[in-house]
Amino acid sequence: MYEMIDLFMQWLVAPIAVVVWILFNKVNKNERDIAVIQAQHEVSRVSYDREMKEMKETIKAIFNKLDNIEQALRDS
Repeated sequence: MYEMIDLFMQWLVAPIAVVVWILFNKVNKNERDIAVIQAQHEVSRVSYDREMKEMKETIKAIFNKLDNIEQALRDS
């Protein structure tokens, strides 16, 4: 009876436990990788938004200067 339980543990339960442990470790690694990628994406998005805002402000300033130049040329 004990030999049968030992064989059962050795050839069925132990390999399944090892596979479950390996999968658990891979899932944890994948979750960490996903969290890192999400953080990097958030940083990139914020940086992009900031750069776009700066470009819009610069373009507005350029157009204002062009409008001022055009107005000065019309007045003279």
